[in-house]
Amino acid sequence: MVSGIEGAGDAITGGLIAQAVEPATGDTEARKGTCLNCGSELAGAYCHRCGQQGHVHRTLGAFWHELLHGVLHFEGKMWRTLPLLAWRPGELTHRYIAGERAKFVSPMALFLFSVFLTFAVFSLVGGPFTTNASPRANREAAADIARERGQLDRHIAGLERQRRALAARRQPTAAIDAELRVLRQQRGGLDTVESIVLVPSNAPEGTARRVDLGGEVDTGWAWLDHAIMKARENPSLLVYKLQNNAYKFSWALIPISVPFVWLLFLHRRRYRAFKAYDHVVFVTYSIAFMSLFLVTLSLLRAVGIGQALIGLAFTFVPPIHIYRQLRGAYALRWYSALWRTAALLVFAGVAAMIFFTLLLALGVLG
Repeated sequence: MVSGIEGAGDAITGGLIAQAVEPATGDTEARKGTCLNCGSELAGAYCHRCGQQGHVHRTLGAFWHELLHGVLHFEGKMWRTLPLLAWRPGELTHRYIAGERAKFVSPMALFLFSVFLTFAVFSLVGGPFTTNASPRANREAAADIARERGQLDRHIAGLERQRRALAARRQPTAAIDAELRVLRQQRGGLDTVESIVLVPSNAPEGTARRVDLGGEVDTGWAWLDHAIMKARENPSLLVYKLQNNAYKFSWALIPISVPFVWLLFLHRRRYRAFKAYDHVVFVTYSIAFMSLFLVTLSLLRAVGIGQALIGLAFTFVPPIHIYRQLRGAYALRWYSALWRTAALLVFAGVAAMIFFTLLLALGVLG
């Protein structure tokens, strides 16, 4: 319940932050009097000096209205932006780059909102795909380890009693000593072995097998070796930190991805007119869509849609969306957009690996 409340709170916070960076438009009603913020004479709905609205609400109903606007409406622009983002993303990107901005939610505002909403929905219902290891399997595996540890403890205690009795009678204890050494090594291994619970997709609920992840690590990078060892020591803490860092550092996907988009157009002179800002708009809108797409899949899974359909959508929708956005935003021919889509999918995988490596370093070493 607490995590769900926190998740909902993050969604609201995301809407409010996005509202803060998104300039309000569309209210052209003239106001009279002076600005309550800076004292300037009003000549319209907003103060020409500081930008504050001329009419200031002071009712509880207005507070909730502003809250709903911050989360859902973006002053009405959300509903003009989302349909284009979903079906005609290239047109949306092109029109925004060309200067048609008052009608649409800005890329960064939409990105902020989508990131907070994704985190909130994942906290409430989980991600779009179920994991192999169920909570019940994890609990049963932990119980199996505890039972094995208890059996070893009882066996060791019994052998120690036998050894004391033999020693009191001055009889040889070498055989028991050797057995005790083996059992104590096994007992120590249970305390230090690093394992994960894996449940095959076709296995009955509650079955589990453990894979030993022990052993030395030598990747060639000392910091990565240290990160892997820290992950072995406390994998649950690692997952928690990675989740929080993904939420906090999701903005890093933008500067990571932009150079790859720039590379797609480096070889053609006529595409060099596109500036870095144009690529940033493209990438930010694209990431916002992918975040909202994951939210949609998560909600569909929560209401009972099968994993096969979700997997099918996850496989085909992102490439189609990238293709449509590339073709519309950069005015490409179909074959130019097609090969760039394939290249961008590869680049997206590389960018995701870079981002995950960044999260790993931050999550384990931070």
